[in-house]
Amino acid sequence: MPRTVDEILQHADELAARFENYVPSEDDELDAGAVALLRSAVQERSEAERHILEAVKTARERGVSWSAIGTFIGTSGEAARQRYASKVA
Repeated sequence: MPRTVDEILQHADELAARFENYVPSEDDELDAGAVALLRSAVQERSEAERHILEAVKTARERGVSWSAIGTFIGTSGEAARQRYASKVA
């Protein structure tokens, strides 16, 4: 949908006015400690998933079945295969 330069400038002016007139409320603020905990937990989960992926790759290279891998990661073998097969190939 093409926009004219005037429409783009008008939208920019509207956004600038909203920014300039913004008054934060307590509901808009996030607890820094809680955010830090969440960020840390997400990073740990990412590292754990990377370790699982490496372990699955090693297991497959050594002939471990998808069924056995699924048992260890808490899913069915088919679910494990669907989740990891393309990532360990």
